Amino acid sequence: MRTKSICAGVIAALAFAVVGAFTPADAAHQWAPADTATIHPGVMTFTDGAQCTANFVFTDAAHDVYIGQAAHCSGTGAATETNGCDAESLPLGTEVEIDGASQPGTMVYNSWLAMQDANEQDADACNFNDFALIQLDPADYDKVNPSIPAWGGPVGIAGPTAFGDAVYSYGNSSLRLGISQLSPKTGLSLGTIPSGWSHPVYTATPGIPGDSGSAFLDKDGNALGVLSTLAILPLTGSNNVSDIGLAINYMHAHSSVDADLVPGTEPFEPGLVGLGGLLGAL
Repeated sequence: MRTKSICAGVIAALAFAVVGAFTPADAAHQWAPADTATIHPGVMTFTDGAQCTANFVFTDAAHDVYIGQAAHCSGTGAATETNGCDAESLPLGTEVEIDGASQPGTMVYNSWLAMQDANEQDADACNFNDFALIQLDPADYDKVNPSIPAWGGPVGIAGPTAFGDAVYSYGNSSLRLGISQLSPKTGLSLGTIPSGWSHPVYTATPGIPGDSGSAFLDKDGNALGVLSTLAILPLTGSNNVSDIGLAINYMHAHSSVDADLVPGTEPFEPGLVGLGGLLGAL
């Protein structure tokens, strides 16, 4: 099985807020219980065979339901192509298989395509705006819960993170061979770059190919961002988290998609979970 690398590959170096919309739990939806839902943050998505991890759940004014993944999950260029303003991608309308769903979803937004249409010139946006939205088939709406496995939340949308702030994630790469104890991850933020687009982090275990797109929460359980890249220099072994608030704002400004992030039904409960808590225990 082909897996998408983190931001379509390992990058040699990382360069180096506006808060996005956040809606209360959609009263039009009766979310599935968190312990039995088959579609939720952390499930695997497959775009033309490329594997990624879904991040957050979204709804819009028409009460349609969406799940997020990284934009690079639909990339068609070389593994080293990480600049969304010139990297190639499959088109909107591409079908995406979603673990736990009875029908494929449809890619209705991709930040790489949106930035190219807008002739985006902001280098940080080009490098770190890495977000796509997959609309679910209505037949699967009753299978969805928006809570992050192991942690609960999200409870809001995060602002900038400071050096040393705790972060939480849930990766689900098949390279972990189904060992669920390796999926929850804790770590530390290395701060926020001045533009706000990137939050470099260290986690235990680090993000690996197949974890691309997975959700990150800040120390208070707010939605922080989307796992995007793995850095070799200057912060060896760190991951870049693309800011979800800025990504949502960009989507609203550059597309007709009005979807907003949905809070989890489960309370945020930080702590050490399995091997994912090793860094937090240091």
